[in-house]
Amino acid sequence: MNKLYRTTGDRKLAGVCGGLGRYFNIDPTIVRIVMLILIIPFNAAIILAYIIGIFVIPSEAEVQR
Repeated sequence: MNKLYRTTGDRKLAGVCGGLGRYFNIDPTIVRIVMLILIIPFNAAIILAYIIGIFVIPSEAEVQR
């Protein structure tokens, strides 16, 4: 069973997209591109969801302890 966590090795900002990519077993670059495309029509909602993800999704280092 996959666990959702923010990645530490595959991160550009906070590791949220990298963690989502690993969780859904897809390339994190695709997740980043989808996020960028969704920012155009839903800018405030996507940015807010990313910020919430930073605080809600645990870091990979926290999960491995």
